[in-house]
Amino acid sequence: MDPNANRRQALMSLSLGAAELAGLGANSASAKASAPNLIPPGASALSALSARLATAPRRRDFKTLPMFVTADEQWDKAAFDAVLAYRGGPKQVWHNRELNGGWLYLMDNAISAQVFSFKHLDFLAVSATHGTAGLALFDETAWDKYQFGKLTKSRAVANTWIADKGDGGDPKDVQKADGAYSGDAMSIPYLMRRGAVFLVCHHAIWEGAATLHKSGPNPDKLSLEQLAADLTNHVLPGAIVTPGIVASIPEL
Repeated sequence: MDPNANRRQALMSLSLGAAELAGLGANSASAKASAPNLIPPGASALSALSARLATAPRRRDFKTLPMFVTADEQWDKAAFDAVLAYRGGPKQVWHNRELNGGWLYLMDNAISAQVFSFKHLDFLAVSATHGTAGLALFDETAWDKYQFGKLTKSRAVANTWIADKGDGGDPKDVQKADGAYSGDAMSIPYLMRRGAVFLVCHHAIWEGAATLHKSGPNPDKLSLEQLAADLTNHVLPGAIVTPGIVASIPEL
């Protein structure tokens, strides 16, 4: 059996997510100060959820983490509970797995039709991000340190999925072909500005850490528990780390 194939497969299982823009980094997913809020006026429930998630604690300073989280402080329980408590709607959970599979566009299309066509202003889209798509939810430091670009079909040298593409112009101009709601603006920060939530899988992070520990790269010579912590610390700060994605879907 090809050990490199095993390594690729294990790393592909990394499942990550994000829920806000604060602290994403100037060269990755940070929103420009001038970027508009794209939650529609009148979406009181979705606006309240976004505000709550912006202040819910996220821990990104771990030294070690175990294989299974067993304590609330080992994952982003408060933020996840805020999503569970959401009473707006409709709500849709996406099980996104392929990095190059157009998942961001599909989520965006759903949000646009729900808001602009069906007039469901408080529509909530939640991404349960698995497989290679999960690589999009690490910061640039992790991409460089652990060479994630080599795992993508496109051989991406940087995480372009979190690149800030600007504000897209006046958000009131819904029909502008290159405007705030067009494909030109597509990115994870853009979807966050629309109120989308991204979830993270601790167990998949552990599996990725196990692969790095066995076959590298592991430039700091970290233990398995330390690698799991380091990967978690490089999840986008606004992400909601859960004990496991497939277990979180039925909770939702």
